[in-house]
Amino acid sequence: MAPYARLPLVLLTELLAADRIRVPLRAETKDAVLEELVEVLHASGAVADPAAVLRAVRHREAQLSTGIGGGVGIPHGKAEGVPGLTMAAGVSARPLDFAALDGEPARLFFLLVGPEEAAGAHVKALSRISRLVRSEGMRGRLMDAESPEAFMAVVAEAEAA
Repeated sequence: MAPYARLPLVLLTELLAADRIRVPLRAETKDAVLEELVEVLHASGAVADPAAVLRAVRHREAQLSTGIGGGVGIPHGKAEGVPGLTMAAGVSARPLDFAALDGEPARLFFLLVGPEEAAGAHVKALSRISRLVRSEGMRGRLMDAESPEAFMAVVAEAEAA
């Protein structure tokens, strides 16, 4: 049995909260999106060392873009000093070049960070995010959310279904 198969279910509603959602993002470039979402995590108290988190996310992004297509980016990384797996999300008012695999700009972003020892849960959370945004209708509902609370409600409803 694969080591990840024994891990408990990772719920996005356990990793994300309204105070870690920015609607709309102010960023106008890919790197500014990374900076803004890391700052959202820092401001919420989820990470103590935003510089270390930003380095980890930029390092991962340099390996291969996390723009998965369909208008979605899922930047992520593993950083020392992050107490546990955590997430921030945001919606850009206008599409931004995120070097996505399909060449299309992105508006919907999920930033996932955690410690190295949470690698299995990290993979499961990435999978949950990917499943959440697989449907064009769901992506549209998230992009249309007018507040962090509305965004969170869409995520909670999807996970409850």
